[in-house]
Amino acid sequence: MILTPTDRKKLDSTDDRDFYDVARLVTHVDTGFIAQLTDLYQERLKPGMRVLDLMSSWVSHLPNQMAFEHVEGHGMNAEELSKNPRLNHYFTQNLNENLQLPLEDQSFDAVICTVSVQYLQYPEAIFTEIYRVLKTDGICIMSFSNRMFYQKAIAAWRDGSESDRVNLVKSYYGSVPRFSTPEVVEKRSAANPILQMLGMSGGDPFYAVIARRMM
Repeated sequence: MILTPTDRKKLDSTDDRDFYDVARLVTHVDTGFIAQLTDLYQERLKPGMRVLDLMSSWVSHLPNQMAFEHVEGHGMNAEELSKNPRLNHYFTQNLNENLQLPLEDQSFDAVICTVSVQYLQYPEAIFTEIYRVLKTDGICIMSFSNRMFYQKAIAAWRDGSESDRVNLVKSYYGSVPRFSTPEVVEKRSAANPILQMLGMSGGDPFYAVIARRMM
């Protein structure tokens, strides 16, 4: 899918740097989602990897017991990134303005991005950069739920169903030649027992779309 100018629009078109200027030291998904994400990282990542945590914050949800050679963090708020204990180094950059990552070709074994892909206005360019910095057979894991800063998500994301959003991320991979066919991991987070007693399902839905650099 090629996004149209309308697809890329945000309700709030003010400078993203102003929106993210205040540190938000909170988690944006529930504990069930976080547990499933950490389990997925445990399954798909390996000790000693070089990892790029794209659009990160003060926490990366990586398995505590897994040691990596290097974890590079990227985000919009330096205070949040400075508090992330898993990052060996970090940099700030607005990916909707500067579409090129200041990183070497084929320098990472894995790229992860948690509940942030919905804010990319030019995902085709960013996924091209992800491909560039990944080593051959390197893995990219894009995870998301149904939560978002609504005013900062692009129209194609805001206006779509959850299945539409999965297909959207798959199309981002598909816009770059030589990514593998995307794999989708979809789960429902465990509901809070109190919510179950009240007849409410509870729990954030969990989605991850995964692909590898083939060449």
